[in-house]
Amino acid sequence: MNWITIKKCSEFYGYTEEAIRAKIKKGQWVIDQHFTKAPDGRVLISIKEVNKWIVS
Repeated sequence: MNWITIKKCSEFYGYTEEAIRAKIKKGQWVIDQHFTKAPDGRVLISIKEVNKWIVS
């Protein structure tokens, strides 16, 4: 499993849902790398890529 919801990402990493959305809005997390949008419009976060971002 690589893609998780913002809610699960918040629980897993300890960032608030608002902080995650801010990282996306500010461009700190890149679409189709750190996150993607599902066909239904839901934002999904890549665990693999966020882990890389954290240690960089």
